[in-house]
Amino acid sequence: MKRSLTALIAATLVAATLTTAPASAGPAHHPKPVANCEFIPTPENPAAKPVRIPSATARAKGTVDVYFLTSYGPFVVRMDRANAPCGVHNFVHLVRSRFYDATQCFRLTNSSRLGVLQCGDIYRQEEGGPGYKFPDEVTGQETYPRGTVAYGNQGPGTNGSEFFVVHSFATIDPNYTVLGHVIAGMSTFDRMVAAGIADPDQDGPPAKPIRIYKVWSF
Repeated sequence: MKRSLTALIAATLVAATLTTAPASAGPAHHPKPVANCEFIPTPENPAAKPVRIPSATARAKGTVDVYFLTSYGPFVVRMDRANAPCGVHNFVHLVRSRFYDATQCFRLTNSSRLGVLQCGDIYRQEEGGPGYKFPDEVTGQETYPRGTVAYGNQGPGTNGSEFFVVHSFATIDPNYTVLGHVIAGMSTFDRMVAAGIADPDQDGPPAKPIRIYKVWSF
């Protein structure tokens, strides 16, 4: 990469701030709402990286921006605590534990039904999680347009570290907890798709590895 890590981080922060700066909410006068979360250890699938189980109490109001630096460029996700308090709480916990740093996204799809990048698995597709799971936060009304970021799962109540980003559209059942949406850097995903998929049915490993160098939030 020709640009330094510092320059890319600065560009990401500036893009997110200038294009999507949230309106000031003013001073808070009431206690922040919270949600109680259940994180269940999975000894049959131990943690692929050192990480503790998150606390059981999550903020249930407001947003948090999460910044990603990848081998194809940066992007920023604004996550909605009110929509998925436990899911966002878990994601930020993993980010601050550096769980996603120096990882690889093993699945890219670009079919007539599904266009997503799947990340968050440490070893290979759908293998290598945080050593625990937690319930879904869905209403049955979820949709997944371009830019949506949601948890991947292997059935009800199996959320962990796996997540996907919709780069085009996803015609799927509303079974996946929506964390938020990409607010800057969708061109990064366009470059990933343009680089191709190493599978004739357009659902498999990227033709060129997609690496997550670093993820952070404030």
